[in-house]
Order: sequence, then C-alpha cells, then structure tokens
Amino acid sequence: MILYHGSMQVVEQPTIRPSVSGHTVDFGFGFYLTTSLDQARKWVSIKGNRLSKKIGYVSWFECPDDILLKEDLRTLEFAGATPEWLAFVMDNRRNTEFVHDYDIVKGPVADDRVYTTLTLFESDVISVEEAISRLKAYVLVDQYLFHTEKALRYLSFMKSEIVDVHA
Repeated sequence: MILYHGSMQVVEQPTIRPSVSGHTVDFGFGFYLTTSLDQARKWVSIKGNRLSKKIGYVSWFECPDDILLKEDLRTLEFAGATPEWLAFVMDNRRNTEFVHDYDIVKGPVADDRVYTTLTLFESDVISVEEAISRLKAYVLVDQYLFHTEKALRYLSFMKSEIVDVHA
C-alpha cells in the first residue's frame, strides 16, 4: 500500500517525532501518514499557512498491505469513531504524560470539524454517546501513527511532490 506524509520538507528517512512544546496529537508522538493523498496535501496547507510558507511536500512511502498483521509489531486499529477511539484520542490529547506501547496505531483523523465535537466532549458539554453520534456523521479519513523505530523499518520512500500551500 502507499502511505503519504505531508510536511514542509521532503522526508526520505522518517523519524519518530516527539511532541513539540507539549502539543498533543491524536495517537501520540511519532511519524504520521495517511492513505489519502488529499488529506496529506491538506496537512501541508494547514502547516504551511501556520508557518507562513508558500510550498510544502507530500512524501510517498510504500508499506506492506498487511502491516497491521506483522507478528513482530504491536498494533492497534480503530475501525471508526468508537468510544474506544475517543478515549484513546482524549488520553493522548489531555495527558502529556500518557505514552502507549504500540508500534503502529491506525484510526480516523480528528480534523478541524471533529475538534469542535472533541472540545465539547472534553468540556463535559456532551456525553460520549452524543460525541460518537456526531462523529459518525462525518466521513473520517484514516491516519497511521508509526510510533517506534521498529515500525519505521517497514516504510520505503518512493518519491515526493511539491504542494502549493495557497492553492
């Protein structure tokens, strides 16, 4: 399968990226990819606008189709916006000390539309049931977190493309 990584630079050798200044993300620190080229381009635009950059890059990686079934890897897959997925995302976002021991985590992206629902849930304005109901109304793109060096060995750089941040 092909996985894409959106960034401000070409990434030929992926690395495990620690949390930046306490910034929390859906599945914890590491190297994020997606099967959606459009989503990777969107990540480039978001990062580029935040950093006032004109261009960024999507790096393409080849990865075994059965990556989540490799016996030497500890993996976690969320089939969609489930209560378990929501709890895992909230653990990663709320608690900067939270660290899991999975090599790879796969599940939906909590994008900008989803953040509103997550914020309402985190603030105890809506219940877990209401949050899941709202999240299921969205078409959620997938994301893969490669959390360990062992997992990164399964990625092979293919090529990169330039993305115009303001297109």
